[in-house]
Amino acid sequence: MSSGTTPDASVLVVYAGGTLGMEAGPEGLAPGTDIEARLRQALAILPPAHQARLPGFRVLDVGEPIDSSSATPRDWQRIAALISARYRHHAGIVVIHGTDTLAWTASSLAFQLQGIDRPVVLTGAMQPLEAPCSDALANVEMALRFAADPRLQEVAICFAGRLLRGCRTRKWHTRDAGAFVSPNHPLLGERVGDDAVLYPGRGLERQQRGAPRFELPDYTALGEGGVVRIVLWPGLQPWLLEAWLLDDRVQGALMEVWGAGNLPDDPALVGVLARASGEGKLMAAISQCPHGHVAMETYATGRGLMDAGVLAGDDMTPEAAWTKLLHLLAQPLGEAERRRRFLTPLVGER
Repeated sequence: MSSGTTPDASVLVVYAGGTLGMEAGPEGLAPGTDIEARLRQALAILPPAHQARLPGFRVLDVGEPIDSSSATPRDWQRIAALISARYRHHAGIVVIHGTDTLAWTASSLAFQLQGIDRPVVLTGAMQPLEAPCSDALANVEMALRFAADPRLQEVAICFAGRLLRGCRTRKWHTRDAGAFVSPNHPLLGERVGDDAVLYPGRGLERQQRGAPRFELPDYTALGEGGVVRIVLWPGLQPWLLEAWLLDDRVQGALMEVWGAGNLPDDPALVGVLARASGEGKLMAAISQCPHGHVAMETYATGRGLMDAGVLAGDDMTPEAAWTKLLHLLAQPLGEAERRRRFLTPLVGER
């Protein structure tokens, strides 16, 4: 491995919270305790052949469980720091996380842990570990198995028997066990029968060069609204766009536009975008359509976006595009370098 350190064969399981670890209480589900004992007890009921394929693992509890719906960039920073400090001593990492913002955390970790030379696999569950017919045990089992495969060298999500690139994934269903999809990138692997099958040529392992080039910036300054997300709607008025973009606290913006890169044919709207760009704000556009990419040069209104300095986000997910803007703005980079890096695929996000 490129880090120059030989890890033991165990997987580190970072328990960050989420439905998987909750337990039923008098007032409904609440964060449970002693997650390691509960995980080991659950895995012990697997058939012997399944248990034989599991790697050894150690559990690291982050302490106060993260409520996924209340997660912040500081939480992403904290998880990345934990992984950075410990990854050399393990074959891979599993992060157990709530599902609501799991794709956001995975995207952020991908940018922070660029060049990781072993697996970082996020998983969670739609039902608590001990619930009848829960998906939790199957998700943990497969996440552990993929996290022990040295051919996987990136941040991924394992859910419902499918392995997806973390920065290409979205939560797509509120209740279904197969809640996550990767709209514009094929699966990295999946469960086939009893096997955890990794698909060659779809991962980042061939693109890794040298030691991991982790970037662990401090997100504090941007964690309270430094980057905004604006989804276009019919009738959007320039004064509303001004209220979002021209606030001095805003440093960047993700615009979710129509189709291949359209916005209303209103010069005043483009004028607001151009003014914000002229103030040095990093702005990008992706399509509201989940499949496909923006091609802003196709229509005149899209060219207006380009003329205003808005960068094309290609086929990136909102989670990846937004976390990438935040990540770049948190670093001591010049405006031109930030723009260049946004347009450059860093972790297979576009």
